Amino acid sequence: MHDKVSATDAALELLAEICADHGPVLFHQSGGCCDGSSPMCYPAGEFVIGETDVLLGQIGGMPVYISGPQFEVWKHTDLIIDVVAGRGGMFSLDNGRERRFLTRSRICSCGGGA
Repeated sequence: MHDKVSATDAALELLAEICADHGPVLFHQSGGCCDGSSPMCYPAGEFVIGETDVLLGQIGGMPVYISGPQFEVWKHTDLIIDVVAGRGGMFSLDNGRERRFLTRSRICSCGGGA
């Protein structure tokens, strides 16, 4: 499977700031009602990856995962991690920076198999 995730320059800049403060991180896109389009950014090792989570690829050298059920819904899309003004999720490392990560998507012709 090709990488199914990319990032805008703004997202890579915010990611670099966060990594400078916290060290390596990982992203998880759960698709829950509260965080919906916001990928959560956690310190590496502080979020347990489940056996059904799917690795989409990496941005800025940091892994991006999605829950298995959410992957089934989005498997025909490529995700783009971007940044918008606002507060990040309560437990996400972008919280309190007045900018937050946002997931955008585009339909792909990649097939999406795991």
